[in-house]
Amino acid sequence: MRRLLRALPLLGAGLRAPAGAPGRTSEDGLSGTGGTAPAPDRLRPSPGRGRGDTVRAWSELFRVSALVSVPGDALAGAAAVGRGPGRGTAFAVGASLCLYEAGMALNDWADREEDAVDRPHRPIPSGRVSPAAALGAAGILTAAGLVLAARAGRPALAVATGLAATVWAYDLRLKHTKAGPAAMAAARSLDLLLGATATAATARGGVDNVAAPAGSVRDALPAALVLGTHTYGVTAVSRHEAQGGSTAVPLAVLATTAALGTAVLTAGRAARTQGPRAHRPTRPHHLTPADLLLTAFTGAYLRTAGPPLLHAALNPSPPLTQRAVGGGIRAMIPLQAALAARNGAPGSGLAVMALVPLARSLARKVSPT
Repeated sequence: MRRLLRALPLLGAGLRAPAGAPGRTSEDGLSGTGGTAPAPDRLRPSPGRGRGDTVRAWSELFRVSALVSVPGDALAGAAAVGRGPGRGTAFAVGASLCLYEAGMALNDWADREEDAVDRPHRPIPSGRVSPAAALGAAGILTAAGLVLAARAGRPALAVATGLAATVWAYDLRLKHTKAGPAAMAAARSLDLLLGATATAATARGGVDNVAAPAGSVRDALPAALVLGTHTYGVTAVSRHEAQGGSTAVPLAVLATTAALGTAVLTAGRAARTQGPRAHRPTRPHHLTPADLLLTAFTGAYLRTAGPPLLHAALNPSPPLTQRAVGGGIRAMIPLQAALAARNGAPGSGLAVMALVPLARSLARKVSPT
């Protein structure tokens, strides 16, 4: 397996097929149920020399369509500490984007020899991007990400340093080991915690949201655990996408997905029924607009991740297993929106969901996996 969002996801958010994985159709819907056009980056273009060819090559190397799954981590983290997005959140988003793309470039550099045999159309083996340029880009983007995190304070820099170390360890060593899924899960969780830490740090400094009720970074741990668990499941499924044949793993991940959706939904509603009036007699709880948004976001998450997993369990062929992985990547966006809404930030949830059309559009041009 060499596919999940190398730095954040997945990081977490985009996966790539292992060497020798068969081609597959692209999926241009959020649910992963539509689309038949071939993913452009799986074609075998001849090395180009024009400016457009260069942009295309780097877009494929960075898998820019998967980049849309990154900003929601920071917004969900900010919501978890009871803050609206502020200057620190913006620094966290910038740092996350840089570290995510660093992981993508580093991944292709680390796999360049295998890709030369099994995926010669990829940017490095095709000669459209040199190994030195890819490695240099990974280093520069990592440094840029740490600089941006440092602007949000030392606590944010500490989290970003741990995130960068996880990204490099995964790409260079851990992705071929049993620790691979755990490393990807840790990367996504750290990315959400980066948003929480950066937002809280700048708010405590009096820069942002000075009137908002403060929350501890510890309050973001449940959301980070939810996102990390989802990432672990997607990574586990991706390990079977080349040969298929696994029914148990998609079924287990499907059950986990249902449990995560239920937990997010029930925890969000419980949070709004608790507080200063908790000691009073219980009143019937009427659905509020926030409840409806949380339900819609959670439903979108289950709809995006669930059906492809069920199809892969019923018919564990490589194409359906690959589709399940793609659905898991896209499901991160509504999951992030649900986590934000659960913590009292429906506006941030709507902002995250607004990225879905962009994700669909980019996925038609450059595969996120």
